Amino acid sequence: MASSSSSSGLVAVAVLATLVAGARCAALKVTFTVEKGSDEKHLAVLVKYEGDSMAEVELREHGSNEWVAMVKTDGDVWRFESEEPLQGPFNFRFLTVKGMKNVFDDVIPAKYTVGATYAPEQY
Repeated sequence: MASSSSSSGLVAVAVLATLVAGARCAALKVTFTVEKGSDEKHLAVLVKYEGDSMAEVELREHGSNEWVAMVKTDGDVWRFESEEPLQGPFNFRFLTVKGMKNVFDDVIPAKYTVGATYAPEQY
């Protein structure tokens, strides 16, 4: 039978393994490519996340506290349409199919280029 101290040691090892695995997941590369059809009131973004795909993507405009859902269209392209001109830089929050959640601030600049690929600064 395991002693209390050896059980605590096993728990510590399990926690450490989980933290290391989480750190590896956090290092996965994500990119955002502005797609054709994007303009002052429409934003279409191809989101690529190494080793996974998006289940949900939300957008937050510069100066806003509100996250709004983007709509998945062709492949991994996510779109948002607004009645008012969009205000960049743009922030993204997402959930992957495998359950990874993340938030990236100021990824796509206000003066973006259609066809350009942007990555969060931490990459």
